[in-house]
Amino acid sequence: MKLLILGGPKFLGRYTIEAALADNHEVTLFNRGQTNPDAYPDVEKLRGNRDGDLSALNGRSWDAVIDTCGYVPRIVGASAQLLANTVEHYTFVSSISVYASTAVPGLDENTPVGTIDDETVEEITGETYGPLKALCEQTAEYYFPNRTNHVRAGLIVGPHDPSDRFTYWPVRLHRGGEVLAPAHQTRSCSLSMCAI
Repeated sequence: MKLLILGGPKFLGRYTIEAALADNHEVTLFNRGQTNPDAYPDVEKLRGNRDGDLSALNGRSWDAVIDTCGYVPRIVGASAQLLANTVEHYTFVSSISVYASTAVPGLDENTPVGTIDDETVEEITGETYGPLKALCEQTAEYYFPNRTNHVRAGLIVGPHDPSDRFTYWPVRLHRGGEVLAPAHQTRSCSLSMCAI
């Protein structure tokens, strides 16, 4: 399969590339070339900027595109519109943050997503991140109707994760002792102490 991956090989992109190559897909990368530009020397690299210079994608076709770095609907829309007639399928890496509320267990595709009053806002904050991702999903679906897959991931963690959001927990659990942790859903309290 011919795959186009939008985004650089920093963290998620790196593992997406490696998984695709391990499955013998033909991979093309499109990014600015600012992060690890010399990584994957045998992979085709197209340079550009999703916010203004998509020219390297013109006249090309792929079986599928994987968008690892879409945060703003306008920018997702520009690449999706350009690729809509030359790519069969669009996979958008979204976020569990799209949901209006994560307080109730059992979230699925029919659970309401967050909204934002001004859909032209492009500043990414704690309040706008989820609704903007939801708008990005809608934008991708608009250009790829019934040809889009949205991956609503929770924390994406692992080696090379620049955020270090998850590492605290395994290190802390390894130390042992009492740890504040979410209670089992059948308990009436929301947090409990557990001994490791």
